[in-house]
Amino acid sequence: FIYPPEPSMRAVADIMAFTSQNMPRFNSISVSGYHMQEAGADAKLELAFTLADGLEYVRAAEATGVVSVDDIAPRISFFFGVSMNFYMEVAKLRAARRLWAELMREKFAPKHPRSCMLRTHCQTSGWSLTAQEPYNNIVRTTVEALAAVMGGTQSLHTNSFDEAIGLPTDFSAALARNTQLLLAEESGICGVVDPWGGSYMMESLTSELVEGARALVDEVEAMGGMSKAVATGMPKRRIEESATRKQARIDSGADVIVGVNKYLPAEGREQPVVEPRVIDNTAVREAQLAKLAQLRAERDEAAVGASLAALSAAAATYSGNLLALSVEAARARATVGELSNALERQRGRYTPNHAASPGS
Repeated sequence: FIYPPEPSMRAVADIMAFTSQNMPRFNSISVSGYHMQEAGADAKLELAFTLADGLEYVRAAEATGVVSVDDIAPRISFFFGVSMNFYMEVAKLRAARRLWAELMREKFAPKHPRSCMLRTHCQTSGWSLTAQEPYNNIVRTTVEALAAVMGGTQSLHTNSFDEAIGLPTDFSAALARNTQLLLAEESGICGVVDPWGGSYMMESLTSELVEGARALVDEVEAMGGMSKAVATGMPKRRIEESATRKQARIDSGADVIVGVNKYLPAEGREQPVVEPRVIDNTAVREAQLAKLAQLRAERDEAAVGASLAALSAAAATYSGNLLALSVEAARARATVGELSNALERQRGRYTPNHAASPGS
């Protein structure tokens, strides 16, 4: 996020309140754990910090006094990453649904059963993709997609095999799309709900994740919630420690990455070189600058200035709804950068603390 935790939560609360009143079928917020996994979080950390974020969002929305838990919770969605640890990823999604329902009932006592439901999108791992032997990534993405489906995801993004090299080509993007179609239309795996239910291994692993993540959520709650925890640097530090441990396992060969630290191809047997998509960044930049120049030449600058001033004043006084005011500014043709700057003038920019992690 751009702004410090507290004002960022104000923006989230205003978004949830505005959409619940004006766009009741809109999924107002996607509570993401994907970026945590990509930064090095293990399944327990990703699960715990994502659900702790969700609790903080619900709490912030309720604090506006405009909406109740049942007004906003049914439209919350989640977003998890899915890596190559197949059984763990299936268990993580199962644990997420169980733990979210427990936490919602315990902390908010909603009346609507949908307020306790966890609906989630998943995306296959980006960090598991390798630039070496890149066609192996097709298999990696398929395994990860299979775990997401068996874990009960509501929607899925499959990465293209060449994303460790550059932006996807039309060919690689179509292949990623077809991976989903093959799983959905040819495999039959979508015809069974919770296919691992009742497995001793899977039930045990799910419960282990629930207990471990619950302990972390309780730790965050004892600190005053996720906003205060973020301000101390605790989540960032835990994720960095997890990432350091993972990288050490890869460097030592304890965790195998096929084609990278084990089973390297013999000389002359390497996979074909992938032709990356080439983007003319200079042309893109110049085209965007031209669009902005035309926009500024045609809009009513007085209306833009007034709408941005109103947004900035609301950010300073905690009055009004920031999304409603942003919509008005956008209708006056203010740019995203101008909207962001109007808020930053009152809120400042968040700068995290950086420290070397021992990986302990």
